[in-house]
Amino acid sequence: MSECAYALVTGASSGIGAALARELAARGRPLILTARRLDRLQSLADELKPKVACVCIAADLADPAAPEQLWLACQDQSLRVDLLVNNAGYGVPGRYLSSDWKSHADFLQVMVTAVCELTHRFLPGMESAGRGGVLNIASMAGLVPSSAGHTLYAASKSFMIKFSESLALESGPRGVKVTALCPGFTYSEFHDVTGTRAQMAGMSKAMWLQADDVARQGLDALEAGTLMCIPGWRYRMIRRLTKLLPDSLALAMVNRRSKDFRNQE
Repeated sequence: MSECAYALVTGASSGIGAALARELAARGRPLILTARRLDRLQSLADELKPKVACVCIAADLADPAAPEQLWLACQDQSLRVDLLVNNAGYGVPGRYLSSDWKSHADFLQVMVTAVCELTHRFLPGMESAGRGGVLNIASMAGLVPSSAGHTLYAASKSFMIKFSESLALESGPRGVKVTALCPGFTYSEFHDVTGTRAQMAGMSKAMWLQADDVARQGLDALEAGTLMCIPGWRYRMIRRLTKLLPDSLALAMVNRRSKDFRNQE
């Protein structure tokens, strides 16, 4: 059992989560990797173990009991967490009424409730030590007008951004840094899982981000104490543009393009 401080990364088995784990390992941070797929976690841990200590804990955050069980597992193994990366996430494609309530309830459990509970459980230890960090993986979807389809996704990411803002004001004076990382379209398995890969094929390559670049910029922003990080100058420009336009016009513009990247059926 180790007394060193670990970084806990949720949804670490693929995409931005795996990229964050690799970047943290390159920076010498011991890791607790968690996701549903233990085999993929162990494969990633085997890759990173020559650099840092890695602990794998399988957890399905759609289970309301999972956040507490994850926290207890860390307590039982005396794993002190001073960096929490709330990365686990996915999308529910289609119109709001095209999925049953269980699908939406599971989504909200993973994207909102688990994020809040894990933060509530691990944050006291950071504040007591007077140091630590929380990196919340949000999205550009939480910063621009919403679109039809994937109805709860942008809402959940907007929540994460606002949650991060308040948390930063509360915990910053106690030595804990908080950053909301808001990437745009990023090469990962996300669009395969939501069944929108074919739709995304027509998206300009200039709009796509690399997961390792997103991870590096997010961790740099956290270390610098930056509240919000938007990787890519194109996305920062889109953010400024939507703030300048009248709400109705910005909403209409996003809605016009949303069929290119959202399943609306």
